Amino acid sequence: MSGWLKALAYGAGGVAVAGLAALVALQERLVYVPVLPGLARAYPITPARLRLSYEDVWLRAADGVRLHSWFIRHSPTCRGPTILFFQENAGNIAHRLEFVRLMMQRLQCNVFMLSYRGYGESDGYPSQKGIQYDAQAALDHLAQRKDIDTSRIVIFGRSLGGAVGAVLAKNNPEKVAALILENTFTSILDMAGIMLPFLRWFIGGSSSKGPKLLNCVVRSPWSTLDIVGEVKQPILFLSGLQDELVPPSHMKMLYDKAVEHNRNCRFIDFPSGMHMDTWMSGGDRYWRAIQLFLDQYAPEVQSRDASFKSEIAEDGNCSAPLYMKQPKL
Repeated sequence: MSGWLKALAYGAGGVAVAGLAALVALQERLVYVPVLPGLARAYPITPARLRLSYEDVWLRAADGVRLHSWFIRHSPTCRGPTILFFQENAGNIAHRLEFVRLMMQRLQCNVFMLSYRGYGESDGYPSQKGIQYDAQAALDHLAQRKDIDTSRIVIFGRSLGGAVGAVLAKNNPEKVAALILENTFTSILDMAGIMLPFLRWFIGGSSSKGPKLLNCVVRSPWSTLDIVGEVKQPILFLSGLQDELVPPSHMKMLYDKAVEHNRNCRFIDFPSGMHMDTWMSGGDRYWRAIQLFLDQYAPEVQSRDASFKSEIAEDGNCSAPLYMKQPKL
């Protein structure tokens, strides 16, 4: 009997050592995937391919890292909300352009797309601390622009982007009007236990059980569950119930945590939504949910100056984005 106990103890110890080695050596590669297998790091397309009016915006993070981003304008005269978009962990912002094009069409908004450090044309290497610097640089840039309504800056984050957005919203209650989270995890610690089941008893977030012996070596814990309860702005939770990567229960846990301290929370689920296609499978209901949320929590300011009202009257309504006159690519 004692032999079996020793074998069990050695086995558990071996698992812990192997898990520790994997986490220390490979964790950034598991969490951050700037280049999809078989594809180049460079952007496959730019907004010009979709005939969208945009600017290349170069920023400096607080630690000096040079960052690239796109500011995509709906039209010069439509001062709708500006969505600060944070992507998932894999690929780059160009892979989200079709979603952004439809977002602009349906919501009549501007969109700012940030390339995290180490992604796309941004310098550096991704890390939790670094990406938090990146997100702050993007928000600070938007907050000082004169060509948008800075009272209507709304963060949209999907998956990892939701974790990024939650931290940014918590830290900037005066600059961010509202937060939208889609298919976001409770923490990377919890996701590690899902992706690597043999580590489940050695790693986990605040909601998990077990000794959590390996938590101390995780450099990017992204503990969204601990952050979301401190976000003061309105939050919209969009959950795909067929999410094959992040268990839908994570989104429900985030909502339950947030609503304890924040009455301005809305939770919408989509029965056929998967991790990356909730916006497609959700159809009109998806976009309508976001539009109603924006109308309530990031409404248009009624008191516009006379010159702006005159421009709107002359140019008509904001029924579609302004397209660039570009040659075919």
